[in-house]
Amino acid sequence: MGWDYALLWLTVLPFEITAAGITIEFWRDDINIGVWVAVFLSILIVVQVFGVKGYGEVEFVLGLIKVIAVTGFIIFGIIVNCGGVPTDDRGYIGARYWHDPGAFRNGFKGFASVFVTAAFAFGGTELVGLAAAEATDPRKSLPTATRQVFWRIATFYVLSLFIVGLILPSDSEALLGASGANTKSSPFVLAIQEAGVKGLPSVFNAVITISVLSVANSCTYGSTRTMQALGVRHMGPKFLTYIDKKGRPLWCIVIQMAFGLLAFIGESGKSSTVFTWLLSLSGLSFLFTWGSICLSHIRFRAGWKAQGHSLDELPYRASFGVVGSMIGFLLACAALIATFYVSLFVSVPRRAVVRPSLTLRSFPLQPIGASPDAEVFFQGYLAAVVVIALYVGWKIKTRGSGGLFVRASQMDLDTGIRHFDMEPVDHGRRKQSLATMPKRLLQAFV
Repeated sequence: MGWDYALLWLTVLPFEITAAGITIEFWRDDINIGVWVAVFLSILIVVQVFGVKGYGEVEFVLGLIKVIAVTGFIIFGIIVNCGGVPTDDRGYIGARYWHDPGAFRNGFKGFASVFVTAAFAFGGTELVGLAAAEATDPRKSLPTATRQVFWRIATFYVLSLFIVGLILPSDSEALLGASGANTKSSPFVLAIQEAGVKGLPSVFNAVITISVLSVANSCTYGSTRTMQALGVRHMGPKFLTYIDKKGRPLWCIVIQMAFGLLAFIGESGKSSTVFTWLLSLSGLSFLFTWGSICLSHIRFRAGWKAQGHSLDELPYRASFGVVGSMIGFLLACAALIATFYVSLFVSVPRRAVVRPSLTLRSFPLQPIGASPDAEVFFQGYLAAVVVIALYVGWKIKTRGSGGLFVRASQMDLDTGIRHFDMEPVDHGRRKQSLATMPKRLLQAFV
């Protein structure tokens, strides 16, 4: 799973850089996209010069901008829904679009067909655990960060998309032509345009550009730290373990930036085919990653108990414990099963569109209920093949060492452990009062 996770971020980077370039075409379509690819890739290289501190500072600034923008959109959406925008002649909307044309299209198949897309959108939420390895005091920072992730997802993902569903019909012609990073067809931009508000679409398009760059920044952090860790555990080439005096895994950064050069494939006539297969390696991989994280936590707690340790020895405990990980693992498995089903029988584009001038309707589709198609299936489920190949390859290399799994009583729970003065830890809980509420609300999102 380690190499699958590293490969995931390696392949996402060129797509995100291309997507950032495409967002600029909202304002200027007379400049070759290769120019913007070079500009954004150069910016990412400069950020890497400052190491983890640069990553953290950039993410803080970009995150703050996104928080302000999405909060503003939620407020704007509520006003639009209540008929409070003078330029919008639809009046009070309420739940009208949830009934006609409906919030869910094509039944279960339509619902299950977006699992991979949703997983791709949620990708990166697990980076908080990866960053904990470089945190000065993970006992304090990790509980705070994990709570922030939950509230960010609940508010900025679920709530914002719910608002979009209320004020933009699901059968919008512009939505039917949406593709890839085409922000001219972004539901957020379309919802603003539908209300007839001038200027605001450009503002939110700028936020989308910032969001895409934020993901690209996360790509460089996630892949480089994962590859370096794999090298340390002798699961990768030894040169990956090199870290300079400032704590930067230089060779891992070089590899990541080299993958970023794939973004220039956007200039090729075969770019849509290339990006389709790149994305087929990433979207589903997030489901495997989250499932393996939950399973690892379940197995870790079993090993911790089997070797005579108590929960009081842990500096941080997951809020929902093993039960929460079990639920998460089962949900990940259910999503993988549903994705396998829709990869066989549900409408899937044969080509990924990376140009605003094109639409998904420009390419042949597999109609819902059609016979299985090998190319379409692997475009949706290629990541599973990669995971199996990596697992089998590792077992062959190690000649089956360790068997299928390690027994709880034989787990190595000491290698790489960071020792702290085990004083009582409140696990991030603070005294709550009305006076501290504003500060606590702000810290939940920023």
